[in-house]
Amino acid sequence: MARIPAPPGPSALAPRPQLEIRDLELVLALSAAGTTAGAASAMHVTQSAVSRALTQAEDRVGVRLFERTARGVAPTSAGERLIAGARLLLAELRDLEREVAAPAVAPTRLRLVCECATAYRWLPSAMASLRRRLPRLEVELALEHAEDPVGALVRGDLDVALLTTASLPSDRAARGALVARPLFSDEVVFVISASHPLAGRASLTRDDLRKSTLITGTNMPPAEAQRFMSSVFGRTKPRLDVLRFPLTEAVIDAARAGMGIAILSEWTAEVYLGGGDLLARRLSSGPLRRPWRIAYRRAAEGAVERLFAALETSAPRLYPRAG
Repeated sequence: MARIPAPPGPSALAPRPQLEIRDLELVLALSAAGTTAGAASAMHVTQSAVSRALTQAEDRVGVRLFERTARGVAPTSAGERLIAGARLLLAELRDLEREVAAPAVAPTRLRLVCECATAYRWLPSAMASLRRRLPRLEVELALEHAEDPVGALVRGDLDVALLTTASLPSDRAARGALVARPLFSDEVVFVISASHPLAGRASLTRDDLRKSTLITGTNMPPAEAQRFMSSVFGRTKPRLDVLRFPLTEAVIDAARAGMGIAILSEWTAEVYLGGGDLLARRLSSGPLRRPWRIAYRRAAEGAVERLFAALETSAPRLYPRAG
């Protein structure tokens, strides 16, 4: 009779993680709420329990995860790294639980498009990584719906769209079928030649932009241009000198030639900044963020939750995010 081998001893097992699931849930709640009181309300525990749990989690990993401030709590760089992985780890664990409990089924397929093409700078590689981590979820880029992603969602031609300016319809039927939620933000930066007169500045002012030639693409949607103007200049509408080119490479080369200041997403600018001939600058008033939302058909909500967790930390960053 064949003998059943004894289970491996403790030395044969991989080291047990120090953090527990409740620690991941805690840092996500603190990140979302920004205060221990808000996290306590979301987790249905007392504020003192949240403070105690945070101290215990920090003791387990041996590093401070949140800084305590007068306004609440803000993640440290270590906390940011933990937050970035926590949502995806929890989503993968839920997937594993469902896979174990359910009979084998075909992979779920999502059709996705981006309203703004700048996301395609990194999205295909993110999809490849997602396919390795979540083999039961297949994402197809439906580029033919880029000009009208919301209309395609309404018609059912799309499952998911990444939006920057478009809004979902407000009628009752659309509200019942479609969902939109914040995803992340990218930063709009200003790219100049290293020999530009403003190259010595650490940041640029609104007056610098008013007095300079601005360089942008011809495909910037009117809603994007309007948001840029209101974000930078408020209610005033200065007359600006603007050069427009149909290709990103032309925008970059015009900036390199000293023809003006290029306005670009950090995702696009990042590729061109390694040579030392171009510099990226922020506004002196602070980073110029562009919010992205993920919109999807409610019927795909389960699969989209997995996609959301993966995309939330996939976008590259030119500048590290402050807590």
